[in-house]
Amino acid sequence: MEQITIRVPASTSNLGPGFDCLGVALRIYNTITIARSSASRQRFHPPIVCEAADRFFKKARRAAFFFSCSIVEQIPRSRGLGSSATIRVGILLALNRLSGNPLDQLKIFQLCAQLEGHPDNAAPATFGGFTLVQSRATVSVAQGKRDTHPGIQRFAVSPRLHFVLLVPKLEIQTSKARNVLPSEISHVEAVENCANACALTAAFVSQDYKKLRGVFADHLHQPFRVKLVPFLPRVVAAVEKAGGLGAFLSGSGSTICAITLQDRDRIGAAMKRAAGSISSRVIITHADNRGACVIRSPD
Repeated sequence: MEQITIRVPASTSNLGPGFDCLGVALRIYNTITIARSSASRQRFHPPIVCEAADRFFKKARRAAFFFSCSIVEQIPRSRGLGSSATIRVGILLALNRLSGNPLDQLKIFQLCAQLEGHPDNAAPATFGGFTLVQSRATVSVAQGKRDTHPGIQRFAVSPRLHFVLLVPKLEIQTSKARNVLPSEISHVEAVENCANACALTAAFVSQDYKKLRGVFADHLHQPFRVKLVPFLPRVVAAVEKAGGLGAFLSGSGSTICAITLQDRDRIGAAMKRAAGSISSRVIITHADNRGACVIRSPD
C-alpha cells in the first residue's frame, strides 16, 4: 500500500502590522497521513480534505484516485495558529508525492493560499521560517482571483527568539474576525502601519531582534478585533512590562503571541495573569525553519 505522512508546522501570522502578508512557522505540528485505497474501502472525507484533493487533481492534471486520510492534530483549531492551512498543505503535498510530484513547492503554496483565501499562514506552513507575501498577490487572493501567483520571500529565524503563546479556550472563526474590519482607515494610520511592518521585516531579516521592540502596533485589524478578544490590550501591556519585545493577536485570534529573547517563563505567567478569569494555557516554542516535510514515504 502506498502511504505517505507529512508533518506541517503551525504559524503565527500578521505579527501586528503585517496584515495578510507576514507570518512565522512555529514548532507545533499537525501530521497528515494519506494512503491509496480501493473504492470498496473509500471513506467520506471532511470538506477541507475534499476541496484540497479536488483542487490538486485539477491543477496537476492527474487522474483522481481513492485514498484514506488520517490527521493527528497538536495545533488548536480556530485559535489563529494556522490549523486549516496545515491540513490543506499536508493533503496537497501528500497527494503530489503519491502522484509523482507534478507540482513544485511554490505551486503547492499557491494552491493552499487560494483555498485559504489569504496567504499568510500558507507561506510559513509550506516554507518554514519568517515569510513575506507580496501585497498585490495578497489582495488578489483575498478577492478570490484564481489566476494569481503570490510571490514569497522566506528568511530563517534564530533559535534565540522565543514565541510565548497564550491560547484561550475561545474559538474564533476567521470569517467572523474579518467581518468586524472596516473598509477604510485614515492615511496617517496606514502610513504608521507601513512603517511598523517595514521595521519588523528588517529586524527579522537582519536578525537584529532587539529592534522588534515597539513595532507591533497596528491599525488595520487589532483595534477592531478587541471586541472579540477584550483582554488583548491587557496581555500586550503585561508582556511589555515583563520585558518582552512585544505581543500581538496571532492571526484572527484568539491566541496572543509574545516574542522575547529572555524571561520567557516570566512573560508567560504575566500573560496568563493579565487574561484574568479567561481559561487559557501557555505554550512556549521556537520558530520552525523547515516547513512542511515528509516524515514517512513509500520511497
